[in-house]
Amino acid sequence: MITTLDPKTALIVIDLQKGILSFPTVQPIAEMVERAAALADVFRQRGLPVVLVNVTGGAPGRAEQSRRLGELPAGWADFAPELNQQPEDFVVTKRTWGAFTNTELEAHLKKLNVTQVVILGVATSAGVESTARHAHELGFNVTLAVDAMTDMNLDAHNNSIARIFPKLGETGTTQEIVDVLTGSNKSLNSAGPV
Repeated sequence: MITTLDPKTALIVIDLQKGILSFPTVQPIAEMVERAAALADVFRQRGLPVVLVNVTGGAPGRAEQSRRLGELPAGWADFAPELNQQPEDFVVTKRTWGAFTNTELEAHLKKLNVTQVVILGVATSAGVESTARHAHELGFNVTLAVDAMTDMNLDAHNNSIARIFPKLGETGTTQEIVDVLTGSNKSLNSAGPV
């Protein structure tokens, strides 16, 4: 359960891009995009960093359930229009599950003195979980917006939320995170509004 957010918290939106939006997911992807857009708007209004992550490749190693992307159609990596990408948003194009691997994300966040990240997107058990694990290992406080993420596999989604995420950080709904950001719920935010 979310208790507080650091004054320098960044939002990381994982793979809410046109090529992924057509994948079959366990929750309606449109709802995830809507919640992500709402959080991005609040972060921007408060002058906090928003990171939009897309994927254009996969790790080269062998796997039993490999999902090779192959030749990508035009517009595959374009972000969902509802995210309302802004010039100040930091864009990360990844070629693995995690947004920190072989990208400039860590350096960018440290340059901004970010100490906490809120992560959401698709897929819960892949891109979101990998990014959360890496953020945790790098020393960032991690919050996961559990109602703004989905997966192609319900068991994998539920496992990440119930068993993995509580070990990596705090979890909360989009509304709970907005309440902490705006100071609407004083009992959650003992340190005061971000």
